Amino acid sequence: MAPTLGLVIPAYQPDIEQLSTYVDALIGGLGPETVRIELDAASEQIVDQLADLPAEVSAVPYRRGKGAAITAGFEALDTDVFAFADADGATPAPELVRVVEAVQTGSADLAVGSRRHPESTVATHQTFARRRLGDTFAWLARRLLAVDLHDYQCGAKALTRSAWRQIRGHLYEPGFAWDIELIAMAGAMGLSVEEVPIEWHDRPNSTVSPVRDSFRLARALFGARHRAKQVSDNPLHTAIAQRRDQPTALVEDE
Repeated sequence: MAPTLGLVIPAYQPDIEQLSTYVDALIGGLGPETVRIELDAASEQIVDQLADLPAEVSAVPYRRGKGAAITAGFEALDTDVFAFADADGATPAPELVRVVEAVQTGSADLAVGSRRHPESTVATHQTFARRRLGDTFAWLARRLLAVDLHDYQCGAKALTRSAWRQIRGHLYEPGFAWDIELIAMAGAMGLSVEEVPIEWHDRPNSTVSPVRDSFRLARALFGARHRAKQVSDNPLHTAIAQRRDQPTALVEDE
């Protein structure tokens, strides 16, 4: 029997028509047992508009951040494989299928969709500033983390339930930096990570600010490296951690 799949879609101020079309495509392509939309800063009107979708909708009236939303969604799943896709549909359903299959077939504990892999296809491009900042961030991450990838931030990832149970207590970043922390912890724990080249479509209405969020990502990258070194029992980073107040993991905030 094929492993069961649970799919989480974090959403903040989504385009309802676009999201509805995307959910239908994902269900048709992936056949997930559960689709869960984690909706931030949700009004009653938006929740009502999503009521007819074949998906569970979990809505909060404030903005948790992408990472906190996905974490909450994964914690609610009871399937063999967990996956998420950004609500803007930048990763078409057939491409997410390829990411999920890398986990369902046992090829990897964590599969990471990639826009920057040499075999990837970018159907519509980001602005020059976004591409440059993204390339710089990926270059830096490759030098700081144990996992060597072309793309750490693409909004399409899947992992086994077992991998999630190992990683979940080591995630602290509530926003967009959650992706990098997920990968850093997987690498520190010796889990297998596979980069899957995909076709990707840029969405110009992204809520990510190239300048503001790049500084946040850079700071979070160094934090993720520090915590990954702790997980790997690095004496220096363990000693540093003992002298600092420790943050609260996302699952402890639930």
